[in-house]
Amino acid sequence: MENMLRKTLLGSAMAAALILPALADKPADSKAAAKAQLGQALFFDPSLSSPAGQSCATCHDASAALTDPDRRLPVSKGVLPGRVGNRNAPTSMYAAFSPAFHFDKEEGLYVGGQFLDGRAATLEEQAKGPFLNPLEMANPDKRSVVEKVRRAAYSHEFDSVFGQGALDDPKQAYARIAEALAAFERTPQFSPFSSKYDAYLAGKTKLSKQELRGLRLFEAEDKGNCAACHPSRPGPKGEPPLFTDFTYDNLGVPRNPDNPFYKLPARLNPAGALWVDRGLGATVNKRSEDGKFKVPTLRNIELTGPYMHNGYFKTLRGTVVFYNDRDKKPLCSQNLVSEDAALNQKCWPAPEVITNVNRDELGDLGLSEREIDDIAAFMKTLTDGWQPKGKR
Repeated sequence: MENMLRKTLLGSAMAAALILPALADKPADSKAAAKAQLGQALFFDPSLSSPAGQSCATCHDASAALTDPDRRLPVSKGVLPGRVGNRNAPTSMYAAFSPAFHFDKEEGLYVGGQFLDGRAATLEEQAKGPFLNPLEMANPDKRSVVEKVRRAAYSHEFDSVFGQGALDDPKQAYARIAEALAAFERTPQFSPFSSKYDAYLAGKTKLSKQELRGLRLFEAEDKGNCAACHPSRPGPKGEPPLFTDFTYDNLGVPRNPDNPFYKLPARLNPAGALWVDRGLGATVNKRSEDGKFKVPTLRNIELTGPYMHNGYFKTLRGTVVFYNDRDKKPLCSQNLVSEDAALNQKCWPAPEVITNVNRDELGDLGLSEREIDDIAAFMKTLTDGWQPKGKR
């Protein structure tokens, strides 16, 4: 079956490790370094929204592993009062490693791209989106963004990086803004590979007994089987694992009753409370892909809650519990039931999209309570910025 084919295939320390907004680890090439520096200025500039007040860093904060630091909502607030996004903001960390969006004919799967639904093929295309999204930075058009950049203190750097008159043509200038942002996201700050697990792979530390048990369960095909979608071993040339295979899956996640997007006015959400997130299906216009979302990296998973495309799960442990017994527990009597209520009632609500649910690799894992805790403990070793006790 489709999902079986896949098998062939931080807190303050974190922020310190990223060294944001200082660009400490510059690319070797001076022009590439200048482009990344320009991208950094754009990333942190709150004047580029309409009205001013929201930057890329607002929803991708270093203290939250480059996700939204506001845990009160499962989605992010837009710059305009009362507006919110419809999805949980994914981390920008390690995003540069995602291949361009494509269909793998051999595996029969869509792979790569950016955003949770793959609608942007590359980092550059992704960088163009939030500026014009009415639920995010809410600029009316590309020209307005370019004009704001033209007034910024760093605008002269565009001529240095891209040549004289780099901002003169709005369409070309907008593409250059995205190019600079993508260059910044490809710097080492976004992929430090500095977790305890990285140190363990390098032979510089040992995992605790619980963490080792969790690792074994994480990789065991007859138990957690997490590594089927979140590969945990180094690559053929010793590349550190990214804990994602960049494919798409419908995990059977319920609708989130705490998602304020349901309550937006009709001009922003015509379906209201009946809105269903089709995910990849909407991107490729195929019902057979409905409900599928990109497999996220598990790096820094301890810091990136809430979890899933709609932020349904507030806790990492609750997520593992869902993977373990989704198909064993009865359906809740209602569809809009929170994680806490579902755990208390010992039921799970119906999936947001009931077709295409992955039942091959999760849903009835047979994990004990201790094994659930062990897997969660192992995943916490993936947090960047780890240091030995004597150096913390």
